[in-house]
Amino acid sequence: MIIRTADPADWPRIWPFFTRIVTDGQTYAYPEDLTPDEAEALWMEQPPGRTVVAERDDEILGSAKMGPNRPGRGSHVATASFMVDPERRGNGVGRALGVHAIEWARAAGYRGVQFNAVVETNTAAVALWRSLGFGIVGTVPEAFDHPEHGFVGLHVMYLKL
Repeated sequence: MIIRTADPADWPRIWPFFTRIVTDGQTYAYPEDLTPDEAEALWMEQPPGRTVVAERDDEILGSAKMGPNRPGRGSHVATASFMVDPERRGNGVGRALGVHAIEWARAAGYRGVQFNAVVETNTAAVALWRSLGFGIVGTVPEAFDHPEHGFVGLHVMYLKL
């Protein structure tokens, strides 16, 4: 597997799993009726941010976007978001993307990485981020309307670099 910077030609291969994940409603609070162009504008980061893809044998397995969490006085802390094609889960793609994002943030001089909205019922993601050193610094109660569990919390997770 290689992780490389995404280019506009990758978007048509990201869009199918992006829309599937968003429509599933389990992990992202994006509107479910995004057009491909609207979704591309949300996912494909512009500098100083970056979007990457995890690829094997010319197949995109997942994608991540990363950049400053906040502008100005908050720009010393990075953030990132991750999507793994549901057909490719359980094969280390999420971990590889997470490690890549952390290494990118460290090399870019960020002081930490903050995830603003990890759905508390997404136990696989919570376990992955904890295994990479992130801690839960707080949980916003009932901030996410989960299709199966109703209103559940969103964790704010942080890793000091």
